[in-house]
Amino acid sequence: MSNVRPGTAGATRACPHCKAVILETAAVCPSCKHHLRFDDSVTVSKREAQRQVPLKVEGTVLHPHDAEAYEYTAVVVIRDERGQEVDRHVVGVGALRAGEQRTFSLAVEMFPHTGGMAPRGKRRLS
Repeated sequence: MSNVRPGTAGATRACPHCKAVILETAAVCPSCKHHLRFDDSVTVSKREAQRQVPLKVEGTVLHPHDAEAYEYTAVVVIRDERGQEVDRHVVGVGALRAGEQRTFSLAVEMFPHTGGMAPRGKRRLS
């Protein structure tokens, strides 16, 4: 988790369902898709309207029908403006056998930080 103080932009916490590190302001875990709290419809609509996806990449790997099996490792690396590595995660491993295919997708979603702690809905899940 981050060293950022709770309530500030970039503060993180662990998802109570899957234990993934997520933003403190998240109402839905981006990893397991479980709801962490129920915000009112105005808050949800406003946040969704402000959502940006500045990076979205998708690609498909089709392994040739006449080739032997190949193994793969999917790695995500985040670098800062100086090119220094901020974070690195292996997000999946596996093998492709003759004729198999895999599609890999990466999306970066951004929301403006509203300041302070995330608004709490009337009912929270944990």
